[in-house]
Amino acid sequence: MEQCVAPFVVPGYEPGPGGVAKTPEERREILNSIKQMRLVQAGIESPVAKATLSGGMGFAIGAFFSLMGSSFTLEDPFRATQYDGMKTMQKAKLVFKDMGKGMWRQGKGFGMVGALYAGTECVVEGYRAKNDIYNSVYAGLISGAVLGRNSGTRAMILGGMGFAAFSAVIDTYIRWETPDEDA
Repeated sequence: MEQCVAPFVVPGYEPGPGGVAKTPEERREILNSIKQMRLVQAGIESPVAKATLSGGMGFAIGAFFSLMGSSFTLEDPFRATQYDGMKTMQKAKLVFKDMGKGMWRQGKGFGMVGALYAGTECVVEGYRAKNDIYNSVYAGLISGAVLGRNSGTRAMILGGMGFAAFSAVIDTYIRWETPDEDA
């Protein structure tokens, strides 16, 4: 009895169009491109790259939230008194300065949380050598504890547990598979 097995072809040695073998230069080019793709993939999957990307995205979303929230500070009656007697240009300069400070502060906070969580989750996943929901729970526990460290032990425990629960809910929702209606 003969087994049907798919042929194994080493990348770069597969036959070209019409069954013509590739030249050594073409093989080198293919192997070089495969090597570059693997390096880029390894770089993107590294904890540093994931933490940097999450930190940048967190900074952007935090700055955006602050920008949206700063429109409400103009209508705050307690802060409106500081603008009394100012010309329009002075008022605009002060508003934009406050807006920039708020965007920087909130963006920095969101970016720090995003970078901390993403980096921690990547390190935990590498240590456990598994990709499951427990990675996000452990990363949330560690991140929440690190964020609450300046407020004492109780804040570390509650912050870690809260962040872990939130991470578990989000990761469960993301991993949720909808039933296939065709089956």
